[in-house]
Amino acid sequence: MVKIRLRRVGAKKKPSYRLVVADSRAPRDGAFIDVIGHYNPLTNPATIVVDSEKALSWLRQGAQPTATASRLLSKAGIAREPKPAKARVTKKPKPTTQKSKSAKAGVTKKSKPTKEKT
Repeated sequence: MVKIRLRRVGAKKKPSYRLVVADSRAPRDGAFIDVIGHYNPLTNPATIVVDSEKALSWLRQGAQPTATASRLLSKAGIAREPKPAKARVTKKPKPTTQKSKSAKAGVTKKSKPTKEKT
């Protein structure tokens, strides 16, 4: 499957990204098919430059943008932003009972010997 995604370029602690079309099996910064734009999050406001003809051509051919790429394409006015994903169902934590630490460790308390009163 062909994806439209970000490829990180730039120096350490100074990221900038290229918007590329790549095979989904390729690594993030590995082989790509075509560069369709770039994104610099460090500028204020962030710089987004996209070749709209190339982007629309790849979208028509069936390339699937990742969530971040889709957001950037919508900000550039090329594609609509997709519907938000459904919330994931997470397992509820098991209710815990109020036990002392010694009870959890399997330690029992010794009973004190009682003194008989005469």
